[in-house]
Amino acid sequence: MAVLAAIEFALAVAAMHLAALARFAGDVPEDLQGSLFWLRSVVFAAFVVTALMAMGLYQARQRLKAEGVAIRVLSALVFAAMGLGVVYYLLPVVSIWRGWLLLSFAFVAVLLGISRIVFARVVDEDVFRRRVLVYGTGKRAATLLRLRRRSDQRGFKIVVFVPVPTDTNVVEDERVDPSGASVPELAKKHDVDEIVIAMDDRRQGFPIRDLLDCKFSGVEVVDILTFLERESGKVNVDLMNPSWLIFSEGFTRRASRMVAFRVFDLSVSLLLLLVSWPALLITAFAILLEDGGPVFYRQTRVGIMGRNFELLKFRSMRKNAESGGARWAQQGDDRVTKVGAVIRKFRLDEFPQLLNVIRGDMRFIGPRPERPQFVEDLSKTIPYYHERHCVKPGLTGWAQLSYPYGSSERDALEKLQFDLYYVKNQSLLFDMMILLQTVEVVLWGKGAR
Repeated sequence: MAVLAAIEFALAVAAMHLAALARFAGDVPEDLQGSLFWLRSVVFAAFVVTALMAMGLYQARQRLKAEGVAIRVLSALVFAAMGLGVVYYLLPVVSIWRGWLLLSFAFVAVLLGISRIVFARVVDEDVFRRRVLVYGTGKRAATLLRLRRRSDQRGFKIVVFVPVPTDTNVVEDERVDPSGASVPELAKKHDVDEIVIAMDDRRQGFPIRDLLDCKFSGVEVVDILTFLERESGKVNVDLMNPSWLIFSEGFTRRASRMVAFRVFDLSVSLLLLLVSWPALLITAFAILLEDGGPVFYRQTRVGIMGRNFELLKFRSMRKNAESGGARWAQQGDDRVTKVGAVIRKFRLDEFPQLLNVIRGDMRFIGPRPERPQFVEDLSKTIPYYHERHCVKPGLTGWAQLSYPYGSSERDALEKLQFDLYYVKNQSLLFDMMILLQTVEVVLWGKGAR
């Protein structure tokens, strides 16, 4: 999707040039040429691509029909226009005439439509996929055949499975090669780009010499856990072992990173409070009007290193909704009030947690905090569940973007795998990407219950 973003950035720049030619009948004034013209084009393109990203249109896991994509593209262009309006007001030097701007948006809408149609047709072509050799036919190799989501299989094509004497043959597939040929021979025969090591037992029969020969010839060699992490955006806990957590990249805590995260959290939280306070006052008044006080709902959640804290939310359920004990929220939960259903849909009930972020209990981005009762139960049945508490919980996170609302132990396992991916790969740039894509979740009410 990074390639698509780069292509559409270039198309947005081209759209502004085409609009200038159309607006000035091919004779662009001299004062609009040169570096300032390119600066205006880059600013325009940056806002367009950022808005497209905020609408989730660069997510590999986005599953939308043509009309859904069209609606999001048009919404993105509206948001880009609003953002450019603010920039043009603050920095008149990069502003352009209204007619030129309207033509630019018209051209970019057409070019984006063409790019999306072309991309949808060619992205699944084999020529754009890495050709993969899987070394192993046991249980670990079989996990590759269980990748059901189209997006998880978009970047590669398995061309051959190589049996390993120490594996119990689980994979029954026409791509299994029983010839006994060496790995370098098979890699050359099938024009392989990458080799995935999926042996069930590496203590004997590990083909070091063959794999080194393949690496020296330009073929990448990766472990299956790393491969699955890269392709699916999550860490597969079924294949993990404790040593992988210790020796893999990530899962580190640096003072400079913590300072950057804190500045990011405070800046975003204060800005959101400044912008959203009228909506928050209306929400509080609506809750009082429908169901009386209290407006806020306080609940104990588990934070960093397993320490409990009091999470703050707008009350969206009726009073004494959990008098019978804690339970998962369900689709169409009868405990939710009418106002609660609305504020949940648009995530307004979560906004008071900005105070938790400012106080330092939470980060803006991170795994969602769970209740102590659920954490205690899930830790008994799901391996590595406590590892999600190595970082502060967040108001939104990678799991919220990648997986729908969960209300079962199986859902908790799936979300844990996305949370561990975030913990391993967290960075300020990753946080900013998650923040942008959260806009889509809020606007379209994805996963709300």
